[in-house]
Amino acid sequence: MNQLKDKSYLVKIFSEIEKIKIGVIGDFTLDAYWLLDDRISELSVETGKPTRAVVKQRYSLGGAGNVISNLVDLGVPEVFAFGIVGDDIFGREMLNQLQKRGANAEGIIIQEVDWDTPVYGKPYMGTVEQERIDFGRFNRMDPITEKSLIGVLLKVVPKLDALIVNQQLTGGIYSEGVIRTLNELAASTSKEIFVLDSRNMSEWFKGMICKINATEAARICGERKERDGFVSVDDIRKYARQIYEKNRKPVYISRGDRGIVLYSGDKYTELPGVQILGQVDPVGAGDTMVATITAVLAAGGNYEVAGEIGNLAAAVTVRKVQQTGTASPEEIVDMWENADYVYRPELGDDIRRARYIEGSEVEIVTQDFCRGSVQHVIFDHDGTISVLRQGWEAIMEPLMVRFILGGDYTTVEEETYHHVVERVREYIDQSTGIETIRQMQALVGMVREFGFVPEDQVLTAEGYKELYNEALIRHVEARLAKLRRGELEVSDFVIKGAVEFIRRLYAKGVTLYLASGTDQADVVREAESLGYAHFFQDRIYGYMGDASTNTKRRVIKTIIGENKLEGKHLVCFGDGPVELRETKRFGGIAIGVASDEIRRYGLNVSKRARLIKAGADLIIPDYSQSDKIFALLFDANQQG
Repeated sequence: MNQLKDKSYLVKIFSEIEKIKIGVIGDFTLDAYWLLDDRISELSVETGKPTRAVVKQRYSLGGAGNVISNLVDLGVPEVFAFGIVGDDIFGREMLNQLQKRGANAEGIIIQEVDWDTPVYGKPYMGTVEQERIDFGRFNRMDPITEKSLIGVLLKVVPKLDALIVNQQLTGGIYSEGVIRTLNELAASTSKEIFVLDSRNMSEWFKGMICKINATEAARICGERKERDGFVSVDDIRKYARQIYEKNRKPVYISRGDRGIVLYSGDKYTELPGVQILGQVDPVGAGDTMVATITAVLAAGGNYEVAGEIGNLAAAVTVRKVQQTGTASPEEIVDMWENADYVYRPELGDDIRRARYIEGSEVEIVTQDFCRGSVQHVIFDHDGTISVLRQGWEAIMEPLMVRFILGGDYTTVEEETYHHVVERVREYIDQSTGIETIRQMQALVGMVREFGFVPEDQVLTAEGYKELYNEALIRHVEARLAKLRRGELEVSDFVIKGAVEFIRRLYAKGVTLYLASGTDQADVVREAESLGYAHFFQDRIYGYMGDASTNTKRRVIKTIIGENKLEGKHLVCFGDGPVELRETKRFGGIAIGVASDEIRRYGLNVSKRARLIKAGADLIIPDYSQSDKIFALLFDANQQG
């Protein structure tokens, strides 16, 4: 059993983290955030050139310092720092920040000459980062500093539960002597956990657990890849094994939102990534991941659990924009409870990998589900059965853009207009299937982020939802009017074969549920108008005005809880990621309906990708081949 299915285990791990000692050796840097305002510009008296005004400045620990911050925020009570700073204002700020974080900085050596404290200066114009300004690229460690650093490592490291070796700078602290000392320490103990996170020197370290990204893994294995997300899982497995053969220690290869591949010497484990809706900032996510993996291992967690929790922690961090973020135990637990995991991204993005039931369009994504025990079936509504609301994106997008730009809608420069459109379009694509109120909550955030609308004129999520619903209902009512007048038929507004399939399930005695993020009254009215509401009786669920709950999650929890079901008794049909992820969270069978809502039959390739990544066990384009679906669900001996 996956230990992380049990919240109490996660809580126990964090309580054990409160008892350990962890050290961090590495390149300690400061991240400097300078917010510029080009409206306040003056000419320099000395040079006659225009100046750039900084209206706000902020400094935070970066590099190995951010790993320290993450360990502290995870609850590690004793954290030790080993590294070098210069005798300069930034070095003093570094030591001050380490002290404020409660870290033991006795292992930080001050070198007075030939060493500038590394700083990443990040000027921002609004939300856009400008060209970075770096300090400390030309540092040289002198022999006295090296001797002092090695001395403190030999004295303190054997007393720790774990040591994180962080390397980011090519001209940093890792001389031959320091590397040799670390390798000897790693080889001389069976108690301590050594975890390496190296940007471009991984091959020099021995006997350490390795956390590395996909492109760096390719490099040290003699291949060149440009981006983590485009390195195939087959290649990553190959790299993980090669790195393991050199170190004989487990290897974690991170893949961004595609998760982690772990190789522990006897097996590969693919740990799913987490989809984050809205704006993200990946800065510092790797530091969060390595800190969390190390802390969990030191607290007694196994390799898989450490990787899973590390993934969750990194997902917390990337949501913290314009800061080098960390993740607390409370934030990680909250992410665990609400995470949108990303499954099988290679299959989702490459339809050539698809495998079908012979003679059908029913795609078998995984064979890993129990057949013959189905008792309860949940249907999503819009796009899964009904297409009355088809085209809602074309209504939501221009409204969101108008709401964000406010009074500047007609006058804002073209570049900004298209930037807003792209952000809105990306968010709508990501959030398909969630409650409208949650989309409007995200809209409130975007309105505030872009800053065109004065704060006292920003509406609540409910206010924006009401305006959107008015426009959408006009669209739906026009279609229903055509139905009432006999100009169109029910079949013009449902996915092919859906109503007959529902009728067949009902006749078999299966209990049916309808779940939607649309307002409850509207779901009932539309299901009645299309003639299938009675199959669901009083089990039609929609949004009831409580934005703090997820309707589909609540429905699934209610069904399983009230009927004391095991997951194998539950099937969910849906065309959105939310309902499928929730079904998989409870061990049910998730069937993705990758419907073409315009034709009402046939495959929508974009939906297919989203639904596979959401955890679908099967993908169907429509219900025209219901015999195949029935056989899979109700015949225990049926094979895909």
